Amino acid sequence: MIFVKKQFKRNDPFVIQQGSVKSAKLKKSGGIDWLEEPASRSGRKDTVGKSFDANKIFRINLFFLLFIGLILARAAWLQIVKGGYYYELAEGNRIRVERQEAKRGVIYDRFGRPLVRNSANFLLYFVPSDMPKDKLQQKAIIEKVSNNLGNLKAGDIVDLLAKVKPGSLDSYQPLFIADNIDYDNAMKLYLESDNLPGVVLTNRTRREYNLYSLSLSHLLGYTGKINDAELVKFGREYLPIDYIGKSGLENFWENEMKGLNGKKQIEVDALGKEKKIINQEAGQDGHNLVLSLDIELQKKMEESVINQLKKLNLNKACAIAEDPNNGEILAMVSFPAFNNNDFARGVTQAEYDQLANNPDRPLFNRCVSGEYPSGSTIKPVVAAAALEEGVINESTAVLSNGGIRINQWFFPDWKAGGHGATNVKRALAESVNTFFYYIGGGYQSFAGLGLDRLVKYEKMFGLDAQTGIDLPNEANGFLPTKEWKLKTKGESWYIGDTYHVAIGQGDILVTPLQVANYTAVFANGGSLYRPHLIRLILDSQDQPIGEADSKPIKANIASAKTIEIVRAGMRQAVTDGSARSLQSVPVSVAGKTGTAQWSSTKPTHAWFTGWAPYDQPRLVITILIESGGEGSSTAVPIANEVLTWYFNRQTATSTPAK
Repeated sequence: MIFVKKQFKRNDPFVIQQGSVKSAKLKKSGGIDWLEEPASRSGRKDTVGKSFDANKIFRINLFFLLFIGLILARAAWLQIVKGGYYYELAEGNRIRVERQEAKRGVIYDRFGRPLVRNSANFLLYFVPSDMPKDKLQQKAIIEKVSNNLGNLKAGDIVDLLAKVKPGSLDSYQPLFIADNIDYDNAMKLYLESDNLPGVVLTNRTRREYNLYSLSLSHLLGYTGKINDAELVKFGREYLPIDYIGKSGLENFWENEMKGLNGKKQIEVDALGKEKKIINQEAGQDGHNLVLSLDIELQKKMEESVINQLKKLNLNKACAIAEDPNNGEILAMVSFPAFNNNDFARGVTQAEYDQLANNPDRPLFNRCVSGEYPSGSTIKPVVAAAALEEGVINESTAVLSNGGIRINQWFFPDWKAGGHGATNVKRALAESVNTFFYYIGGGYQSFAGLGLDRLVKYEKMFGLDAQTGIDLPNEANGFLPTKEWKLKTKGESWYIGDTYHVAIGQGDILVTPLQVANYTAVFANGGSLYRPHLIRLILDSQDQPIGEADSKPIKANIASAKTIEIVRAGMRQAVTDGSARSLQSVPVSVAGKTGTAQWSSTKPTHAWFTGWAPYDQPRLVITILIESGGEGSSTAVPIANEVLTWYFNRQTATSTPAK
């Protein structure tokens, strides 16, 4: 038998080192020979137990337990705490809810003539979550959109996108990019829209105003894209791409005209493009409004105001025509004015700055927001207060000899030498200051009303508070008090201050609308109405669903006798006083002129307020010309022209009011 000696390498696991085996024997097991050394004869201690450390095993197990715990905690956070959030994100990739824009209500004048209509407006917005995550792809989309728009730089779009946090719910909201896109550019974007993920071109509506007269802009107002502050104020009712009423009736009647938007549930593809409609919910178009305005009267009044301003080389005036029997505003002109169509299409910053920085303030509605010293137009109210309080009666006479003196102060009448013995009717007709100094503040032994009673009655006639007209930004006016003067100026109240209040000078401020409204009290016999521009509210099919409340907010403010005495004095102003030129009007007119000092270096404001016909009033008219001088010479001619035209006008042939 031949034995082959195998050569083992030192690293072979089966090598038996020479000298380490004293005796060995071959053990057969299942036909396999194993070289085995009995442990009892090895001559070494057993080292197997020392190869396992129980402390190490515990630490390893603890590590794995902590790791698994972290995984479970994270899963619980994602599934339970943030489950709803991520569910919305996930569903947003597949199912979207789009709004169906309701048609905004339109506006008619009292004869049914439309003053505004809705026209097509192409609007572009991004949905950031649908845009590619790759920056180069995103850049290519932005540049393509910018090139098509022409007037919007790519950098501006990048800045807008940078404000949206990726993955947030805001990234699923529409991000406004541009509106009023011209047709050609809109079609180019539409044709490329399939290759522009996250870019949406939609057709919304824009307002177009039928400006029969430019001054309608102050009344109708305009709509514009909602801003961040408005979004915060109105919450989820609006989206960043929505339009909202910014001024005028568009602002005041926003809730009625905007309507209720519908909903469309759609399935979208990976690019955010609509694949199919799952469900639709119809909306409701906005309500239509019928105004009390007589557009022909509005046009005539604006024409007369502008022509008079040109003659005087002036720029600022306002005029109001009101129905004294219900408070309906028939015309309201504030000049200079602006074109609200410019705002509807979107003014540039340069255009807006030009309007906002114009010293004549064309955006400012002087009729409701302007505050001016009333001048002598306040005297009918002061006369009514003195009659009601028994300070005077119809026959009480005061001697006017040019003014009164209190120590070193002299309070003049407008006529040198005075008017002689004067009663209340003549004092109103000729606007005699001395008479009103007496009844307002008293003189020597004659006890006047005093400041507190003056303020009390002036408030009863609607001063120092908004009238409540359905236009935004109405001013309150102002009636000074002793406490106000001490706190504001650090001065005591003097008798001269009371004299100034009694003739509408000093710190007293009124709005032209307040003057027209208290003039209506004398015209109608003692009732104070809330002036308003809305007559009817219609549904989208032009069916009436509501009407303006024409009930007086105060009745019998003064006794019938008091009202009649004041009325007679205002009629005498036309027959034999400061407004005699109004005798040429084809109906009888009553009124009061006013000249209000407001600057020591500039001409006075010119006022006229009155009504016609005298016995059956149908129209109150109030005129203010800033720096116009004497009311009798500059404001009265406008009233004359308008009243003559109005009462000579043939019966309107337009469609009856709805």
